Amino acid sequence: MSFCAWDGDVLVLNVLGTPSAKRDVIGKPKGAQLKISVTATPEDGKATDHMVRFLAREFGVTIKDIQVVFGQYHINKQLRIRMPKRLPPVVEAELAASASR
Repeated sequence: MSFCAWDGDVLVLNVLGTPSAKRDVIGKPKGAQLKISVTATPEDGKATDHMVRFLAREFGVTIKDIQVVFGQYHINKQLRIRMPKRLPPVVEAELAASASR
């Protein structure tokens, strides 16, 4: 099972979030989730908001182009990213592998 898939022009991304990290970084897949670490603390959804801002830059979209489907206050999240302009290498590799299956 993959941590990402296309739904039309929307990228669906299953995330395992790690708050209070040393730096913002897109990590490696962990099962059916992609590990993403952010420096923000996990209080009142601030870490998720920070993650959305970080991912907007990484995917070349605006903050409004990213929807948190579930997990605003939890480490397990699903995000929908509308028409990403860039794909981080780990996501690009996973989508290519999924397409060839």
